[in-house]
Amino acid sequence: MIPFLLLFFNQNNHLETDQSLCPLKMLTGFPCPGCGITKSLVYFYEGDLQKSLYYHILGPLVIVFCLVTIVVLTTELITKKEYFNKWLFNKKLAYGLAIFLATYHFIRIIYFIKNNSLDDIIHQSIWR
Repeated sequence: MIPFLLLFFNQNNHLETDQSLCPLKMLTGFPCPGCGITKSLVYFYEGDLQKSLYYHILGPLVIVFCLVTIVVLTTELITKKEYFNKWLFNKKLAYGLAIFLATYHFIRIIYFIKNNSLDDIIHQSIWR
C-alpha cells in the first residue's frame, strides 16, 4: 500500500532526493538488504522498469510473488487443497534465496562505497 501512496503523493518527483526511512540507513548511512524496494515498486508502477531494477532487482519480483500468492491462496480456499506447500517450506529454496540476497547486498554495498564519499554516506544518515 505504501508504494501506491508514494506514487499518488509524489507529484513533484521528490522520491529520489527524500531521506530514506530505513532505520539502518538512518543510523549508519549504509543501505540494508531491503533498501530500495519501495522506490523500485513505485517506479515499476510508473512503468519505468530500468529505474525499478536500479533501485532493487527484486522489486518487480515482489509484485509477481504477491499476485501469484493471491491466486494460489484463493484457489486453495475454494478447492480446500494445498498446492505449493512443498515449495513454500523448502529449505533448499530458502537457503538459495538467502545466499542470492546476501550476494546481491554485498555487491550493492561495494558499489555504494565506490560511488559515495564518506561525507555522502554521513549525509545520508541522521548524523549530518
